[in-house]
Amino acid sequence: MKLYKTRSGLVVEQNNLFYLALSDDWDALVNRDDLYRFLQARLADAQPSDEYRIWTETQALAPIGRQEVWASGVTYLRSRNARMEESKKSGGDNFYDRVYDAERPELFFKSTPERVVGPGDAVRIRQDSSWNVPEPELTLFITSSGTIVGYTCGNDMSSRSIEGENPLYLPQAKTYDGSAALGPCLYVPELPISPETQIRLDIIRDDQAAFSGTIAIDQMKRQHTELVSYLFRECSFAAGCYLMTGTGIVPPDNFTLRDGDVVRITIDGIGTLENIVR
Repeated sequence: MKLYKTRSGLVVEQNNLFYLALSDDWDALVNRDDLYRFLQARLADAQPSDEYRIWTETQALAPIGRQEVWASGVTYLRSRNARMEESKKSGGDNFYDRVYDAERPELFFKSTPERVVGPGDAVRIRQDSSWNVPEPELTLFITSSGTIVGYTCGNDMSSRSIEGENPLYLPQAKTYDGSAALGPCLYVPELPISPETQIRLDIIRDDQAAFSGTIAIDQMKRQHTELVSYLFRECSFAAGCYLMTGTGIVPPDNFTLRDGDVVRITIDGIGTLENIVR
C-alpha cells in the first residue's frame, strides 16, 4: 500500500482505492515497526473516495515530517567509476575505489526536512557549480528502532564539479537548499521490496529526452540492512529517518543539468517523482 502526505490530509492507497488515513500526525503514524499491519487495520472500516485520489494527484507533499535524510555513496559499480573519474585531477580517485571494497560503507548527512522538496516542486543546482546531475535512488524509511518499513523515490542532487575538486568538499556538493527530493508517496509493502525492482531516470529538456537510464536494485553491492546497521551504530532518530541507498544511473561526463530541465524518477511499485530544475 501507499501512504501520501497532502495539503488536505494523509491518504492511504490500496488496490487503487484511496482512503483517509484517520490521522494528521505523520511522525506518529509512520514511526511504527508494524506500519503495514497497522494501516491495513485502519482500512477495515474506512470508506474509499475519489476525492482522496484527487488530493494525491494535485496536493501531494514530500512524505516527510521531522525525519532527517541521510545518504549512501558508491554502492553501485557505475557510481564508483564515475566518482573516480571526476576526482582524478585532484588525486582523490583512489578514495572511491577503496570505499567500494571497504567493510564500512560511505554514509553522509543529506538534508534536514525543511530543505526537502516534494512532487512537482523545484530542485536546485548550485550557482557556484558548473557540473550538476540528479541521482535517482531507492530511499528507505527506517523507524526509530532501525526497522525498514517503507520506501520512496529519492533525488540526491549532486554538484560533481565541487566534489571533483576535492572529496572533502562532499558536504558542499550534496547539502544545500533544494538538494533533495522525496516522493510521491511512502510505499509500505508487506514484504521487503523485490531485488528485481527497476529504477528509471528520465531528464526532459525543451520537451525532448536529454537522458534516460535504468538499473535494477539488485546491482547494489551492499544490502539495505547492512547500510542501516552502520547508520544506527551511533545515531538515534526519534521520529525515524530516511536513507538514500546510492545511484547506479549516471549521465555521461559531458552532461550537466540546466535551469528548466524536468527530472523524472520512477521506481517499480512506488511511482514517479517529478521535479523541475531551478
